[in-house]
Amino acid sequence: MDVRIYSPAKTATQSGRAKTHRWVLEFEPTAPREVDDLMGWTGSRDTQAQVRLDFGSKEEAVAYAKKHGHSFTIEEPHQRRVAPKSYADNFLRRP
Repeated sequence: MDVRIYSPAKTATQSGRAKTHRWVLEFEPTAPREVDDLMGWTGSRDTQAQVRLDFGSKEEAVAYAKKHGHSFTIEEPHQRRVAPKSYADNFLRRP
């Protein structure tokens, strides 16, 4: 069974990076999503898609995947780029 291991990005609605230091293991979907004709809800027969495991480090997640015989892919987090700013830049004239 294929799993994906990644570190989640920070939420777009918050400025904090509280939950970005953990690693998540998610199972890849094995069944396609289906739309219910009557209600219009989207569902799937794949129950593993609901499972999401949190780990404190990448090594713990990899060890779990190896122990249980899962093939895995690791998505490394993008490095945060901070543009240097100063308060005086707010008052500069721009063409």
